[in-house]
Amino acid sequence: MSTRIAYLGPTGTYTEEAALKYDGEAVLVPFQSIPAAIGAVDDGKADEAVVPIENSLEGAVTYTLDVLIHGSMLSIRDEIVLPIHHCLLAKKGTEARGIETVYSHPQSLAQCRSYLEKNFPNASLVASLSNSTAVEEMKGDGASAAAIAGQRNAEIYDVEILERNVEDNPNNMTRFVVLAKDDHERTGVDKTSLCFDFSDDSPGILVSVLEEFSSRGINLNKIESRPTRKSLGRYIFLVDIDGHRDDPDVKDALEALRRQASMVKVFGSYPRQVSSSI
Repeated sequence: MSTRIAYLGPTGTYTEEAALKYDGEAVLVPFQSIPAAIGAVDDGKADEAVVPIENSLEGAVTYTLDVLIHGSMLSIRDEIVLPIHHCLLAKKGTEARGIETVYSHPQSLAQCRSYLEKNFPNASLVASLSNSTAVEEMKGDGASAAAIAGQRNAEIYDVEILERNVEDNPNNMTRFVVLAKDDHERTGVDKTSLCFDFSDDSPGILVSVLEEFSSRGINLNKIESRPTRKSLGRYIFLVDIDGHRDDPDVKDALEALRRQASMVKVFGSYPRQVSSSI
């Protein structure tokens, strides 16, 4: 029986492309939002979910982080890194000079900000739930509309590619994670993602926690923060470290962390595709 993978749809999104790269034999089930795709695994409607978590230009995908922190007990089982190359799409016969409206996902609009300001300074930019949805919305608009999305959408939705590689930075990559009921067994080349916070704020408390990793020779890939949602100025810290949660040194560091932090949540250990923040 094929694995059922939930992903941020509809057909043609970069998330679908990442899911196909991860498992080309799986049954892919599209959902209209990241929380819905993750919830499908929680509810048993899918075995795994593929969702974006980080972009090399725009940083963290906060929808995914917030669901992992507050809304789901799923584990990160794997990661996929996908180069992102955007195209300017329009209905056949549309001339670029006449474009008045551009549809795309907010992340994609941000990744093409300079291109849009230079070429379409007076165009209205419309945020869509996904890049594929943007193409559908563009097709329902007048002849002056365009969309920014991946090239697969040109064939899927029978539209024309006006220009390729319109992203501002050619090193545009997105990291996706695979979420499941359990994380991955040790491979020897692993990464562990987790979050923690403190009930009290005191000088040096974050440094003290980070030293639990550095003193054991554990490489810290990434650190960022999200609001706790409890009070202004209080944050949850998210880190990625090299190593598996079952490695002795990582296990010791996590135990030491739990003695200092008020909350520790390990999102999972999984094979490492990138060793640092992309």
